[in-house]
Amino acid sequence: MHPRIALTFLLSLVVARIGCGADAAALWANKVQSLFEVRCVKCHGLFEQKSGLELDTQAGVMKGGDEGEVVVPGKPEESRLYQYLDANSDPHMPPKKQLSDAERESVHAWIMAMTIATEAASSPEKPLAFDSVTQVIDTFMAAGWQRRGIEPAAVADERTWCRRVYLDLAGRIPTQGELEAFLFSPSDAKRNSLVETLLVSDDYAAHMRELWDTLLMGRGKRKHHEDRRKDNGWWAFLENAFQKNRPWNETVYDFLSARPDTPENRGATWFLYERRNRHQAIAEAVAPVVYGMRVDCAQCHDHPLAREIKQGHYWGLVAAFNRGKNVKDSTAIAESAVGGFINYTNLKKESRPAVVTLLTGRTVDEARPAGEEQEQDSDDKYVDPSAKVRVPKFSRREAFADAATRDNPLLARAFVNRMWAALLGRGIVHPADEMNARNAPSHPELLDWLAQDFAAHQYDVRRVMRGIVLSRVYALSASDATPESFAGALERPLTAEQIARSWRIAAGLPPDDDALRRAVIAALPDVLPKAYNATFQQARFLANSPDFAEILKPTPGNTVARLAALTDASSRVREAFLAVHGRWPDDEETGRVAAFLQERPDQPAEAVRDLLWALMTSAEFLTMP
Repeated sequence: MHPRIALTFLLSLVVARIGCGADAAALWANKVQSLFEVRCVKCHGLFEQKSGLELDTQAGVMKGGDEGEVVVPGKPEESRLYQYLDANSDPHMPPKKQLSDAERESVHAWIMAMTIATEAASSPEKPLAFDSVTQVIDTFMAAGWQRRGIEPAAVADERTWCRRVYLDLAGRIPTQGELEAFLFSPSDAKRNSLVETLLVSDDYAAHMRELWDTLLMGRGKRKHHEDRRKDNGWWAFLENAFQKNRPWNETVYDFLSARPDTPENRGATWFLYERRNRHQAIAEAVAPVVYGMRVDCAQCHDHPLAREIKQGHYWGLVAAFNRGKNVKDSTAIAESAVGGFINYTNLKKESRPAVVTLLTGRTVDEARPAGEEQEQDSDDKYVDPSAKVRVPKFSRREAFADAATRDNPLLARAFVNRMWAALLGRGIVHPADEMNARNAPSHPELLDWLAQDFAAHQYDVRRVMRGIVLSRVYALSASDATPESFAGALERPLTAEQIARSWRIAAGLPPDDDALRRAVIAALPDVLPKAYNATFQQARFLANSPDFAEILKPTPGNTVARLAALTDASSRVREAFLAVHGRWPDDEETGRVAAFLQERPDQPAEAVRDLLWALMTSAEFLTMP
C-alpha cells in the first residue's frame, strides 16, 4: 500500500473511533457543563436533587430522574431536558428564567453529538499500533483537526522551531553559533539530533529542575527559601533525577517517603521538610502530583463539582503524613509507629474515620484502635530502636508512597498532562492540575495512550519530552483556532529563568547570572499560569531594572560593544535582530530602527543599548516563538 494511502486509511480508522465521542465531550466541557453549573446545579446537583435529577455530571444527566430519562442521544427534540428549555414549555426550566438562543443551541448540539458517539462505542476497532510517541501524537491530532473541520496552521520555519526547542529543553534561546549550526546542518535528521543533544545536556537537567521545583514547591516567599532548597540538596536531587532520566515514579516515591537510601537522594526529604509539619499543606501539595487534581475543595465536604473527590480522600491524604515530624537540626522526617488516627465531620455532622484511600479506590490497610483503646509505643515496633531517626516496621507514609507510585494510572496521566501543558501552553485537560470529572480532556484517547505508554516504559521522562517536541503540533505557527484544538501554537509567557538566561545570551554574555535570575523571578514569578495578566510592577521592572541595565553596558566582546563598532546603521539593525530575536528584520523594521539609530550619531553605544533594551523587553522576546 502506498504510504499516503496507508496514512489516509489509518486516519479514517482513528476518526471512526474517536470522532463524535470527543465532540460530545468537548461540547459538555466547554459549554454545557458551565451553563448547567450557573443555571441548574443549585437545584439539581450534589446537595439537592429535585425530581431525582442531577445535572452536574454527564453520568447524572444520562441517568435521568424520578420520571425516567431526560436525554435521548441524538434527538434533542425528543429529550425532555431540551424541551423544557423552550420559552413556551410547561414545565419550564430554569424556573422564572429563560436561556438565550445561543445557550439552548449549545444543549441542542451536545445532545445531537451523542448519537454517533454511542454507535462508535458499540463497535470498537482493533487497537492501533504505532512506531513512536511522535507518530501517535501526529495521528490523533490530525484526526482531531479532520473531525472538527479545522485546517491547522502552517509549520513554523526552522529558526522559530530551533528557538522554541532550546527554550523548552535548555531553558534559554540558542546562541547565534548554535542557531547557525542547526540551520546549516546538511543532515536530514538534524531535528532529532538536536533534541537528543539537548535532552542529555546539563541545561536540560537544570531547566527541568527549575520547572518542577516551582510546580512541587511553589515560588519561595522569602529570600532564603531558594538558598535552603539548594543547600539542603533538594535542587541537586531533582537535577540528578532529570540528568540520569530516573523513572518518574521512583523520583516521586523518594520525596513522598522521605527516606533517602543514597547520598544523591539526600535532598528528597525537603519536599516534606519545608512544609514544617503542616500536614494539610502536604496533602494539598501531593494530590496534583499523584492524582493530577487538587483536593482542597474537599476539606469540609465532598467536592461540589467533581464528585469523585470525597472528603474522605482529603483527610485520608492528611492521615498518610500526620505521623511525621521534622527532626530538629536535621532535614530528616521522623515517623511514629502509633497514633495519627483522626476523624473528620461531614455536612450531616457525622464523624467519620480518616482512612488512607487513594482516588483509584485502593486503601492502605491498617488496624485501628477500637473505641477508647490507647496504642502504646514500644521499641519492638521499629526497625532499629536505637537509630537517631527511627523507622517504624509499618510506615504509613511509605505504604502510601508505594500505593501512589505503583499501579496508580493517575500518576502517569498527571505527569503527561503537565508536560503537555508546559510544552504546548495548555494541558489536554485544562487546567493541568484539575484533571477531574468536571474538566474533560480535549483528546481523551491521546491522553490515555500517552499515559499508558509512559507507565509501560518505566516512566521514561525523556521519551515523553522527545515525542512531544518532535511532533507536528509542537512545530506549528500561531493560528486563530480554539485553544483546545491545538491547531496552532498557543501564546506562552517565558518563565523568569528562561528570560534571565536568554537576556544574557542576547547581550553576548554567558547565560548564568544568579543576581539577574533572582531579580527576574521576583518581578515575574508565575510558571504555567492559568491566565497571564501583566502588572504595573512588571512593567516597571522591564523599564527600570538595574540588574538588566548592567548586562547592557558596553564591555569587550558583548553585543552592545560589537554593534556599536559597526559603522552602518542598517548593519547594526540586522545584527541586533539576529542577536535578540534570531531572525532578520523586515524592511519596515529596518527603516524605522535605522532612523532611530541615526538620530544619535555621536552616541552609538547608548543608541544600541536602548535598541537592545526595547527588543529584549518586547512581547516577541518574552513569549514562546
